[in-house]
Amino acid sequence: MYAILDIETTGGKFNEEGITEIAIYKFDGHTNIDQFISLVNPEKPIQEFVVKLTGISNKMLKNAPKFYEVAKRIIEITSDCILVAHNTTFDYRILSTEFDRLGYDFNRNTLCTVELSQKLILDQPSYSLGKLTKSLGIPMTDRHRASGDALATVQLFKLLLEKDINKEIIQGSIKYFDRRLEKQKLRTLIDEIPSIQGVFYVHDTNGKVIYLGRGKNIKAEVNKLFLKVTKRAVKIQERAQTISFDETGNELFTRIKYATELEVLSPKYNFRKKQKTTTQNFNNEDFIIIEKGREVEEHAIILIENNEVFGYGYTNLNFQEKRLDILKSVLTSVENKIQIKNIIKNYLNKNKVHKLIRL
Repeated sequence: MYAILDIETTGGKFNEEGITEIAIYKFDGHTNIDQFISLVNPEKPIQEFVVKLTGISNKMLKNAPKFYEVAKRIIEITSDCILVAHNTTFDYRILSTEFDRLGYDFNRNTLCTVELSQKLILDQPSYSLGKLTKSLGIPMTDRHRASGDALATVQLFKLLLEKDINKEIIQGSIKYFDRRLEKQKLRTLIDEIPSIQGVFYVHDTNGKVIYLGRGKNIKAEVNKLFLKVTKRAVKIQERAQTISFDETGNELFTRIKYATELEVLSPKYNFRKKQKTTTQNFNNEDFIIIEKGREVEEHAIILIENNEVFGYGYTNLNFQEKRLDILKSVLTSVENKIQIKNIIKNYLNKNKVHKLIRL
Protein backbone atom coordinates (compact mmCIF):
# COMPACT_ATOMS: atom_id res chain seq x y z
CA MET A 1 0.00 0.00 0.00
CA TYR A 2 1.27 3.47 -0.89
CA ALA A 3 0.50 6.98 0.37
CA ILE A 4 1.24 9.35 -2.53
CA LEU A 5 1.53 12.90 -1.32
CA ASP A 6 2.46 16.46 -2.12
CA ILE A 7 3.06 19.32 0.29
CA GLU A 8 3.12 23.07 -0.29
CA THR A 9 5.02 25.21 2.22
CA THR A 10 5.61 28.81 3.27
CA GLY A 11 9.18 28.78 2.04
CA GLY A 12 11.91 30.19 4.25
CA LYS A 13 14.94 28.84 6.09
CA PHE A 14 15.71 25.13 6.14
CA ASN A 15 13.58 23.26 8.71
CA GLU A 16 11.69 26.45 9.53
CA GLU A 17 9.13 26.12 6.73
CA GLY A 18 5.49 25.60 7.57
CA ILE A 19 2.94 23.51 5.66
CA THR A 20 0.28 25.50 3.79
CA GLU A 21 -1.43 22.63 1.94
CA ILE A 22 -1.23 18.85 1.91
CA ALA A 23 -2.75 16.18 -0.35
CA ILE A 24 -2.44 12.42 0.24
CA TYR A 25 -3.88 9.68 -1.97
CA LYS A 26 -3.87 6.15 -0.56
CA PHE A 27 -3.03 3.94 -3.54
CA ASP A 28 -3.19 0.14 -3.56
CA GLY A 29 -1.10 -0.25 -6.72
CA HIS A 30 -4.14 0.01 -8.98
CA THR A 31 -6.59 2.65 -7.72
CA ASN A 32 -6.92 5.36 -5.10
CA ILE A 33 -8.86 3.96 -2.13
CA ASP A 34 -8.74 6.99 0.18
CA GLN A 35 -7.67 10.62 0.11
CA PHE A 36 -6.99 13.57 2.35
CA ILE A 37 -6.69 17.14 1.04
CA SER A 38 -6.50 20.23 3.22
CA LEU A 39 -5.15 23.73 3.50
CA VAL A 40 -3.11 24.15 6.68
CA ASN A 41 -2.57 27.26 8.77
CA PRO A 42 1.23 27.40 9.19
CA GLU A 43 1.01 30.10 11.87
CA LYS A 44 3.67 32.08 10.02
CA PRO A 45 3.65 34.28 6.89
CA ILE A 46 4.15 32.84 3.41
CA GLN A 47 7.11 34.04 1.34
CA GLU A 48 5.95 36.36 -1.44
CA PHE A 49 7.47 34.28 -4.26
CA VAL A 50 5.60 31.22 -2.93
CA VAL A 51 2.30 33.14 -3.01
CA LYS A 52 2.92 33.92 -6.68
CA LEU A 53 3.92 30.32 -7.41
CA THR A 54 1.06 28.52 -5.67
CA GLY A 55 -1.67 31.14 -5.46
CA ILE A 56 -2.06 30.33 -1.76
CA SER A 57 -2.20 33.52 0.32
CA ASN A 58 -2.03 34.25 4.04
CA LYS A 59 -5.68 35.32 3.92
CA MET A 60 -6.75 31.93 2.53
CA LEU A 61 -5.16 30.15 5.48
CA LYS A 62 -6.53 32.32 8.25
CA ASN A 63 -9.35 29.89 9.10
CA ALA A 64 -7.63 26.71 7.92
CA PRO A 65 -6.87 23.97 10.49
CA LYS A 66 -3.47 24.05 12.16
CA PHE A 67 -1.14 21.08 11.69
CA TYR A 68 -1.91 19.51 15.07
CA GLU A 69 -5.59 19.43 14.05
CA VAL A 70 -4.90 17.33 10.94
CA ALA A 71 -1.98 15.28 12.32
CA LYS A 72 -4.14 12.33 13.42
CA ARG A 73 -5.72 12.02 9.96
CA ILE A 74 -2.25 12.05 8.34
CA ILE A 75 -1.08 9.27 10.66
CA GLU A 76 -4.19 7.21 9.89
CA ILE A 77 -4.06 7.49 6.10
CA THR A 78 -0.31 6.78 5.94
CA SER A 79 -0.35 3.90 8.42
CA ASP A 80 1.15 0.69 6.95
CA CYS A 81 1.97 2.61 3.76
CA ILE A 82 5.11 3.51 1.91
CA LEU A 83 5.25 7.26 1.31
CA VAL A 84 5.67 8.20 -2.36
CA ALA A 85 6.39 11.72 -3.61
CA HIS A 86 8.23 13.53 -6.36
CA ASN A 87 11.37 14.41 -4.39
CA THR A 88 10.38 12.50 -1.27
CA THR A 89 13.34 13.88 0.66
CA PHE A 90 11.65 17.27 0.81
CA ASP A 91 8.09 16.15 1.63
CA TYR A 92 9.18 13.58 4.21
CA ARG A 93 11.51 16.09 5.90
CA ILE A 94 8.72 18.65 6.16
CA LEU A 95 6.26 16.11 7.61
CA SER A 96 8.81 14.73 10.08
CA THR A 97 9.72 18.23 11.22
CA GLU A 98 6.09 19.10 11.91
CA PHE A 99 5.57 15.87 13.88
CA ASP A 100 8.81 16.50 15.79
CA ARG A 101 7.34 19.82 16.95
CA LEU A 102 4.40 17.84 18.34
CA GLY A 103 6.72 15.35 20.05
CA TYR A 104 5.61 12.48 17.78
CA ASP A 105 8.11 10.13 16.10
CA PHE A 106 6.82 9.84 12.51
CA ASN A 107 8.55 7.00 10.65
CA ARG A 108 7.60 5.65 7.22
CA ASN A 109 9.48 3.92 4.42
CA THR A 110 9.69 6.08 1.29
CA LEU A 111 9.95 5.90 -2.49
CA CYS A 112 10.92 8.83 -4.71
CA THR A 113 9.40 9.12 -8.19
CA VAL A 114 12.32 11.32 -9.29
CA GLU A 115 14.80 8.53 -8.56
CA LEU A 116 12.52 5.85 -10.01
CA SER A 117 11.96 7.92 -13.18
CA GLN A 118 15.69 8.43 -13.66
CA LYS A 119 16.10 4.66 -13.51
CA LEU A 120 13.05 3.55 -15.52
CA ILE A 121 12.44 6.43 -17.96
CA LEU A 122 15.80 7.25 -19.48
CA ASP A 123 17.10 10.25 -21.41
CA GLN A 124 14.51 12.81 -20.30
CA PRO A 125 15.63 16.47 -20.63
CA SER A 126 14.21 17.19 -17.17
CA TYR A 127 12.85 15.14 -14.28
CA SER A 128 10.91 17.96 -12.67
CA LEU A 129 7.28 16.96 -12.18
CA GLY A 130 5.89 19.54 -14.60
CA LYS A 131 8.29 18.86 -17.46
CA LEU A 132 8.37 15.10 -16.99
CA THR A 133 4.58 14.70 -16.98
CA LYS A 134 4.33 16.95 -20.04
CA SER A 135 6.89 14.87 -21.96
CA LEU A 136 4.99 11.69 -21.02
CA GLY A 137 1.59 13.08 -21.93
CA ILE A 138 0.29 12.85 -18.37
CA PRO A 139 -2.43 15.48 -17.82
CA MET A 140 -1.87 17.93 -14.98
CA THR A 141 -4.20 20.50 -13.46
CA ASP A 142 -3.58 22.94 -10.61
CA ARG A 143 0.21 22.91 -10.96
CA HIS A 144 1.96 23.83 -7.67
CA ARG A 145 -1.16 22.99 -5.70
CA ALA A 146 -0.96 19.91 -3.50
CA SER A 147 -3.90 18.00 -5.00
CA GLY A 148 -2.93 18.64 -8.64
CA ASP A 149 0.72 17.68 -8.09
CA ALA A 150 -0.19 14.61 -6.01
CA LEU A 151 -2.65 13.34 -8.63
CA ALA A 152 -0.03 13.76 -11.35
CA THR A 153 2.41 11.83 -9.16
CA VAL A 154 -0.16 9.02 -8.85
CA GLN A 155 -0.36 8.73 -12.65
CA LEU A 156 3.43 8.86 -12.94
CA PHE A 157 3.80 6.16 -10.27
CA LYS A 158 1.30 3.92 -12.10
CA LEU A 159 3.44 4.25 -15.23
CA LEU A 160 6.60 3.47 -13.23
CA LEU A 161 4.99 0.34 -11.78
CA GLU A 162 4.17 -0.75 -15.33
CA LYS A 163 7.72 -0.11 -16.54
CA ASP A 164 9.25 -1.90 -13.55
CA ILE A 165 9.36 -5.32 -15.23
CA ASN A 166 11.88 -6.55 -12.63
CA LYS A 167 9.20 -5.87 -9.97
CA GLU A 168 11.76 -4.21 -7.71
CA ILE A 169 9.19 -1.72 -6.40
CA ILE A 170 6.53 -4.24 -5.40
CA GLN A 171 9.03 -6.85 -4.18
CA GLY A 172 10.67 -4.30 -1.91
CA SER A 173 7.26 -3.20 -0.61
CA ILE A 174 6.15 -6.73 0.20
CA LYS A 175 9.43 -7.58 1.93
CA TYR A 176 8.92 -4.63 4.26
CA PHE A 177 5.33 -5.50 5.11
CA ASP A 178 5.56 -9.29 5.16
CA ARG A 179 4.91 -9.55 8.94
CA ARG A 180 1.30 -8.59 8.41
CA LEU A 181 0.78 -11.64 6.23
CA GLU A 182 2.57 -14.39 8.17
CA LYS A 183 -0.61 -15.99 9.57
CA GLN A 184 -2.84 -15.60 6.53
CA LYS A 185 -4.23 -18.77 4.99
CA LEU A 186 -4.36 -19.51 1.29
CA ARG A 187 -8.09 -18.74 1.24
CA THR A 188 -7.38 -15.20 2.40
CA LEU A 189 -4.87 -14.80 -0.43
CA ILE A 190 -7.44 -16.01 -2.94
CA ASP A 191 -10.10 -13.66 -1.58
CA GLU A 192 -7.81 -10.67 -2.19
CA ILE A 193 -7.48 -11.39 -5.93
CA PRO A 194 -10.09 -9.89 -8.30
CA SER A 195 -11.72 -11.77 -11.17
CA ILE A 196 -9.90 -9.89 -13.93
CA GLN A 197 -7.69 -10.70 -16.90
CA GLY A 198 -4.00 -10.35 -16.21
CA VAL A 199 -0.95 -11.87 -14.58
CA PHE A 200 -0.30 -12.67 -10.93
CA TYR A 201 2.83 -13.05 -8.83
CA VAL A 202 3.24 -15.40 -5.87
CA HIS A 203 5.79 -13.99 -3.42
CA ASP A 204 7.71 -15.69 -0.62
CA THR A 205 8.47 -14.16 2.80
CA ASN A 206 11.29 -12.05 1.28
CA GLY A 207 9.00 -10.61 -1.38
CA LYS A 208 10.71 -12.62 -4.14
CA VAL A 209 8.49 -13.82 -6.98
CA ILE A 210 8.51 -17.64 -6.86
CA TYR A 211 5.70 -18.24 -9.35
CA LEU A 212 4.17 -16.24 -12.20
CA GLY A 213 0.69 -17.06 -13.48
CA ARG A 214 -1.80 -15.65 -15.97
CA GLY A 215 -5.37 -16.00 -17.14
CA LYS A 216 -8.62 -14.39 -18.26
CA ASN A 217 -9.75 -14.74 -14.63
CA ILE A 218 -6.71 -14.66 -12.34
CA LYS A 219 -8.79 -15.35 -9.23
CA ALA A 220 -9.87 -18.66 -10.75
CA GLU A 221 -6.27 -19.43 -11.78
CA VAL A 222 -4.95 -18.79 -8.25
CA ASN A 223 -7.71 -21.01 -6.86
CA LYS A 224 -6.71 -23.82 -9.25
CA LEU A 225 -3.06 -23.45 -8.23
CA PHE A 226 -3.88 -23.73 -4.53
CA LEU A 227 -6.09 -26.79 -5.08
CA LYS A 228 -3.41 -28.80 -6.87
CA VAL A 229 -1.58 -31.57 -5.00
CA THR A 230 1.51 -31.98 -7.19
CA LYS A 231 4.90 -31.60 -5.49
CA ARG A 232 5.54 -28.32 -7.26
CA ALA A 233 2.11 -26.89 -6.38
CA VAL A 234 2.46 -27.91 -2.72
CA LYS A 235 5.85 -26.18 -2.50
CA ILE A 236 4.33 -23.01 -3.94
CA GLN A 237 1.46 -23.19 -1.44
CA GLU A 238 3.83 -23.69 1.49
CA ARG A 239 6.03 -20.76 0.51
CA ALA A 240 3.31 -18.35 -0.64
CA GLN A 241 3.27 -15.31 1.59
CA THR A 242 1.34 -12.88 -0.55
CA ILE A 243 0.12 -12.42 -4.11
CA SER A 244 0.27 -9.30 -6.25
CA PHE A 245 -1.23 -8.88 -9.70
CA ASP A 246 -1.30 -6.70 -12.80
CA GLU A 247 -4.43 -6.21 -14.87
CA THR A 248 -3.74 -6.31 -18.61
CA GLY A 249 -7.14 -5.62 -20.19
CA ASN A 250 -6.72 -8.01 -23.13
CA GLU A 251 -5.31 -11.40 -24.09
CA LEU A 252 -2.46 -10.08 -26.25
CA PHE A 253 -1.01 -7.97 -23.42
CA THR A 254 -1.43 -10.91 -21.03
CA ARG A 255 0.73 -13.06 -23.30
CA ILE A 256 3.36 -10.34 -23.79
CA LYS A 257 3.58 -9.42 -20.12
CA TYR A 258 3.74 -13.06 -19.03
CA ALA A 259 6.50 -13.94 -21.52
CA THR A 260 8.53 -10.80 -20.76
CA GLU A 261 8.39 -11.12 -17.00
CA LEU A 262 8.90 -14.89 -16.98
CA GLU A 263 12.27 -14.31 -18.62
CA VAL A 264 13.23 -11.35 -16.43
CA LEU A 265 12.05 -12.72 -13.07
CA SER A 266 12.90 -16.42 -13.63
CA PRO A 267 10.52 -17.62 -10.87
CA LYS A 268 11.73 -20.82 -9.20
CA TYR A 269 8.56 -22.84 -9.76
CA ASN A 270 7.69 -21.92 -13.36
CA PHE A 271 8.38 -24.25 -16.29
CA ARG A 272 10.06 -22.52 -19.22
CA LYS A 273 9.64 -23.69 -22.80
CA LYS A 274 12.43 -23.41 -25.32
CA GLN A 275 11.81 -20.34 -27.47
CA LYS A 276 12.10 -20.05 -31.24
CA THR A 277 15.21 -18.22 -32.40
CA THR A 278 13.77 -17.13 -35.75
CA THR A 279 10.71 -15.22 -36.81
CA GLN A 280 8.96 -13.95 -39.91
CA ASN A 281 8.40 -10.32 -40.76
CA PHE A 282 5.11 -8.51 -40.27
CA ASN A 283 3.06 -7.59 -43.30
CA ASN A 284 3.93 -3.92 -42.68
CA GLU A 285 7.14 -2.36 -41.40
CA ASP A 286 5.70 0.47 -39.29
CA PHE A 287 2.35 0.34 -37.52
CA ILE A 288 0.56 0.67 -34.22
CA ILE A 289 -1.68 -2.01 -32.69
CA ILE A 290 -4.47 -0.66 -30.48
CA GLU A 291 -6.31 -3.03 -28.18
CA LYS A 292 -8.74 -2.60 -25.29
CA GLY A 293 -7.12 -1.16 -22.16
CA ARG A 294 -7.71 -1.89 -18.49
CA GLU A 295 -10.44 0.69 -18.08
CA VAL A 296 -12.85 2.80 -20.14
CA GLU A 297 -11.13 5.22 -22.55
CA GLU A 298 -7.73 3.57 -22.02
CA HIS A 299 -5.93 1.96 -24.96
CA ALA A 300 -3.33 -0.81 -24.95
CA ILE A 301 -0.69 0.16 -27.51
CA ILE A 302 2.06 -1.75 -29.31
CA LEU A 303 4.45 0.13 -31.60
CA ILE A 304 6.10 -1.73 -34.49
CA GLU A 305 8.96 0.18 -36.07
CA ASN A 306 11.19 -1.07 -38.90
CA ASN A 307 9.53 -4.47 -38.60
CA GLU A 308 10.62 -4.79 -34.95
CA VAL A 309 8.64 -4.48 -31.74
CA PHE A 310 9.61 -1.15 -30.16
CA GLY A 311 7.50 -1.43 -27.02
CA TYR A 312 4.09 -1.72 -25.41
CA GLY A 313 2.04 0.22 -22.86
CA TYR A 314 -1.18 2.09 -22.13
CA THR A 315 -2.48 5.51 -23.15
CA ASN A 316 -5.67 7.41 -22.42
CA LEU A 317 -5.11 10.52 -24.53
CA ASN A 318 -5.28 10.69 -28.32
CA PHE A 319 -2.29 13.01 -28.64
CA GLN A 320 -0.12 10.43 -26.82
CA GLU A 321 -0.86 8.08 -29.71
CA LYS A 322 -0.43 10.69 -32.45
CA ARG A 323 2.92 12.01 -31.16
CA LEU A 324 5.53 9.28 -31.63
CA ASP A 325 8.07 11.05 -29.40
CA ILE A 326 5.60 11.09 -26.49
CA LEU A 327 4.37 7.57 -27.26
CA LYS A 328 7.91 6.16 -27.18
CA SER A 329 8.49 7.67 -23.74
CA VAL A 330 5.32 6.08 -22.38
CA LEU A 331 5.89 2.59 -23.81
CA THR A 332 7.86 -0.14 -22.07
CA SER A 333 10.68 -1.31 -24.33
CA VAL A 334 11.05 -4.96 -25.33
CA GLU A 335 14.27 -6.90 -24.75
CA ASN A 336 13.55 -10.31 -26.30
CA LYS A 337 12.28 -8.92 -29.58
CA ILE A 338 12.12 -12.28 -31.39
CA GLN A 339 9.95 -13.91 -28.72
CA ILE A 340 7.54 -10.96 -28.46
CA LYS A 341 7.41 -10.59 -32.22
CA ASN A 342 6.36 -14.25 -32.52
CA ILE A 343 3.66 -13.77 -29.88
CA ILE A 344 2.25 -10.72 -31.66
CA LYS A 345 2.43 -12.32 -35.11
CA ASN A 346 0.68 -15.50 -33.92
CA TYR A 347 -1.99 -13.42 -32.21
CA LEU A 348 -2.60 -11.30 -35.33
CA ASN A 349 -2.93 -14.45 -37.45
CA LYS A 350 -5.71 -15.82 -35.24
CA ASN A 351 -7.41 -12.75 -33.76
CA LYS A 352 -8.87 -9.44 -34.85
CA VAL A 353 -7.45 -6.48 -32.95
CA HIS A 354 -9.43 -3.37 -32.01
CA LYS A 355 -7.51 -1.11 -34.41
CA LEU A 356 -4.36 -1.20 -36.52
CA ILE A 357 -2.80 2.06 -37.70
CA ARG A 358 -0.17 2.00 -40.47
CA LEU A 359 2.46 4.71 -40.16
